[in-house]
Amino acid sequence: MRKQFPNDFLWGTATSSFQIEGAASPEERGESIWDRLCATPGKVANGATGEVACDHVNRYKEDVALMKSLGVKSYRFSLSWPRLFPECDKSANTKGLDFYNRLIDELLVAGIEPAITLFHWDLPQRLEDEFGGWTSREVAKRLGDFGAWAGKQFGDRAKRFFTTNEFYCFTERGYGIGEFAPGRVESDKVRNQARHNGLLGHGYALQGLRACGHKIEAGVVDNVITHVPVIETEENIAAAREAFRHENAPYMTAVMEGRYIESYVESQGDAMPEVQDGDFDIISAPMDFIGYNLYTGEYVQACDNKLGYEVLEMPEGYPTMKAPWIKILPSVMYWSARYTKECWSDRPIYIAENGCGQHDVMNGHAKVMDVDRVFYLREYLSHMHRAIDEGYNIGGYYLWSLMDNFEWCDGYDTRFGMVYTDFENQTRTPKLSAEFYSEVIRGNALV
Repeated sequence: MRKQFPNDFLWGTATSSFQIEGAASPEERGESIWDRLCATPGKVANGATGEVACDHVNRYKEDVALMKSLGVKSYRFSLSWPRLFPECDKSANTKGLDFYNRLIDELLVAGIEPAITLFHWDLPQRLEDEFGGWTSREVAKRLGDFGAWAGKQFGDRAKRFFTTNEFYCFTERGYGIGEFAPGRVESDKVRNQARHNGLLGHGYALQGLRACGHKIEAGVVDNVITHVPVIETEENIAAAREAFRHENAPYMTAVMEGRYIESYVESQGDAMPEVQDGDFDIISAPMDFIGYNLYTGEYVQACDNKLGYEVLEMPEGYPTMKAPWIKILPSVMYWSARYTKECWSDRPIYIAENGCGQHDVMNGHAKVMDVDRVFYLREYLSHMHRAIDEGYNIGGYYLWSLMDNFEWCDGYDTRFGMVYTDFENQTRTPKLSAEFYSEVIRGNALV
């Protein structure tokens, strides 16, 4: 059955600076915390780095032309903070500024809306060395300054800005678990302070964008944990809704409710972060939209315990993609939108990332027949359509990713792109999933 989307629905694709840009010489940009992590033995698969990645800085015209050929309407990309401010002072790098100006202009000529993410994890190493990175409030304030500058520079042409991308990944995984840059394993209290300062970073960035002097829209992007009722009974739906609030308590719940809810405060005890007067006025300032990165989720059932719900473990053999953390759970597209409206707000939601990582290979005909990704996308888009059909306010969708790129600690082993990247010669080859997505965009429908 044909599933038609609203006429003004926005179809896009997304990348991030460190994952695709390359051009990492000292003349091109400053060092980021991800450069430092990549240089640490054993941290990234096969010793991979972002020094070349997809060489996007030198090939952006080709990449924009590719997006145009696929019918993409919006391109979400991030700014490299160390490319624009390698010394972390008030002097912008003219080469970096020129690159982003050329990219934005090329997109507009191609009829593609630029959508800019201010911060997608590549913190300047200098801010880590001087202040301690996200353990410091100063870095949050610096992101606010960066947001004001970026809005002023690009807001005449780019009208949609995202502040930060995935609090959990750049705070907890960087300062608690230590898997991601800067690779620090700190106490619970320090980790929670990094979490809090990440929220402040979003808030200060939003303030900066609001003051840029251009008419723009701005919001945050988070990889919310979405809870799916294991069976759609009233009891399980209510339990999953509560789980959505409680399990996202350090991040989106705090942003949307302007506080740390009681269950979170109780669970953290003496490890709660220092919160200053006025912090939550900054953190919870009204946004124009919400961005969600949705890949997977958790099943929940009602339970007679203190919280009223139980998160179920995924059994061995549950369907996954090559990236084992992606348990296939398409209905997160529906439930995240529904819970957002029921718990917090009816402001527009953009699916800022959705996709899957696989071990894609060329066949003998120089094609990548990624039928698994096509299956994944069709299922997730179908549940997104259900949400829209029931009146939930989803305004657009960004497929992750435009092309295979540097996949953080997995290096180049896991491929998320709808376009195959040959990293030896930088050839781009659209996969079957690109053909599928292009057809969805062309018809504004899922068939």
